[in-house]
Amino acid sequence: MIIAPLQPDQRHRMAPLIEAYADEMRDTLAGSRPASGEQAAALLAADPRTEILAATEGHDILAFAIFFDQPEVVFARRCGALDDLFVRPDSRGRGIARAMVAALCALGRERGWSHLRWIVPEADRGAIALYERIADRADWRSYVIRLDPEASL
Repeated sequence: MIIAPLQPDQRHRMAPLIEAYADEMRDTLAGSRPASGEQAAALLAADPRTEILAATEGHDILAFAIFFDQPEVVFARRCGALDDLFVRPDSRGRGIARAMVAALCALGRERGWSHLRWIVPEADRGAIALYERIADRADWRSYVIRLDPEASL
């Protein structure tokens, strides 16, 4: 398995994984209507601010991590914000999610990030179980103002 950046011209390959991710998140995102995998992959390919790590074996993408390198004003440094992490169901139990987070941490150390942060829906018990083992729970809450009712999280 190789974990490496997925370049914009290759992001169309994520469409089936994005569809699987959206299908899995439907219960967590009750009432929302996710876009198609093709629409989401096209958005990711067109956005120069978005970075993606992919875990691959041969031509197959097993997992992806969508993240952002952004300013962190309290420490006057940069930090990483992990937006989405998904491992194909048939590839779970192999430590891929843990390896993806470790790869992001290594990248963050190279870039001088103060920290890597992410949010996870309370209903995503599998992800929470992993994150409780590999990270410290943050001391802040997350809030949202829903601007588009069809894109609710």
